[in-house]
Amino acid sequence: MTSKCPRCTKDVFFAEKVSSLGKNWHRFCLKCERCHKTLSAGNHAEHDGLPYCHKPCYGTLFGPKGVNIGGAGAYIYETPQPSSDCPPEGSPTTPWTTMQVTRNQYKVPPPPTRMFAGETSLCPGCGKIVYFAEKVMSLGRNWHRPCLRCERCKKTLTSGGHAEHEGIPYCHVPCYGILYGPKGVNIGNVGCYIYDKEDLEQTEIPSQNYVRQKEIRNFVFCLVFSSFFTYCLYKF
Repeated sequence: MTSKCPRCTKDVFFAEKVSSLGKNWHRFCLKCERCHKTLSAGNHAEHDGLPYCHKPCYGTLFGPKGVNIGGAGAYIYETPQPSSDCPPEGSPTTPWTTMQVTRNQYKVPPPPTRMFAGETSLCPGCGKIVYFAEKVMSLGRNWHRPCLRCERCKKTLTSGGHAEHEGIPYCHVPCYGILYGPKGVNIGNVGCYIYDKEDLEQTEIPSQNYVRQKEIRNFVFCLVFSSFFTYCLYKF
């Protein structure tokens, strides 16, 4: 049984259909609502049931301001311009019309934007919404890429490439080592340790007899080697 294409409202036959957003489209009718670029099923964003390409259209229209989407370059989001068919709002000298009163009375906030990867969530770093194209997952939460930073030095971190303490990210070296590493470790120089006084007192000190015996053995060895060298020198 054929179905109607949401774009051109014509019949969609099996050989030419592509399924997306729960509907069947002609392959060339599945386009970005803003730039009209042809899209592929499952590889685009959606808003109010309409398809959009991830970059730049969805980010420009519905993304958070000032966020560097996916690390591919900074987007400068434009402030939406008021529609030309909307009548101007009333003023102290201009009475409100029936249309304006009705529009403002029943105006409700839009529902949270949905992406194909699931619901949006709030970034632990800035508290703003994280969209699919800009998110990075770490510590079981979704972050904006620039917001995943070391709590101490503010260096940008990568997912799975950092330490954690009480749910807060830290770089391994030097911040986590300095704050929570074992006491006395000289951070940054592998194998070089600065021990506390108690550690030095517990270290086993060689006995004086052992040191004396070692000195005697070295002296005897040098004496024998010297005698043998002198003998060979005069013999040959």
